[in-house]
Amino acid sequence: MAKASKAAAKGKNAETGIKYSDKSAGQPTLLPVFEALKKLLLPYAKGSLQLRGGEGGQVMLVSNKPVEINGKTRAEYWFAAALVQKGYVGFYFMPVTTTAEKQAMFAPVLLQCLKGKGCFHIKTINAELLKAIETSLAKGYRYCQEQGIL
Repeated sequence: MAKASKAAAKGKNAETGIKYSDKSAGQPTLLPVFEALKKLLLPYAKGSLQLRGGEGGQVMLVSNKPVEINGKTRAEYWFAAALVQKGYVGFYFMPVTTTAEKQAMFAPVLLQCLKGKGCFHIKTINAELLKAIETSLAKGYRYCQEQGIL
């Protein structure tokens, strides 16, 4: 890539606030999705949960409280994250990996976006999906508190 093109890409990244904007021309349309998810995560940045990131298309909620999960001690626990990817915003929700009650934690509209154990690919956002994510965050937070994870 020529020097001028690299400089233009860096300028574009600064304008959109998305770390990976140079990979997909459609990513600026994902910024409202990212911002909506970030807004849902912010109220949980309290107690042992600390906010990391928030700019550049990535935000994470991480607890620095040591915790044992499935017989393994971990120095920190990643509760949830949102990351702009190529063509979607990844919503990562870790409480689901510690429980078998996946169906009870998620509304059907959110389960349609599930692409792994706790990874959701969100391409567009609407009120129903936002409410489903908000409800899942609340359930996951309560579950983690009850289990002593947070």
